[in-house]
Amino acid sequence: MSVNEWNEAADELNAIVASFDEGEVSVDELFTKLERATTIIEALEARLATTKAKVDELTPRIARVADDE
Repeated sequence: MSVNEWNEAADELNAIVASFDEGEVSVDELFTKLERATTIIEALEARLATTKAKVDELTPRIARVADDE
């Protein structure tokens, strides 16, 4: 997921939440919007988990470099 895709997904999720807050969701749309919101959240969480794993992997290497200076 690129930064642009991340931003688009976050924007779409925000729009779904806003539609709930404003009471714009009909009963017929509710399931569809909830399902889409869940899909977006899962994708964003997966991206965060991948990024966290990369950071956790790099942190010891950065610390070694810092200790060598």
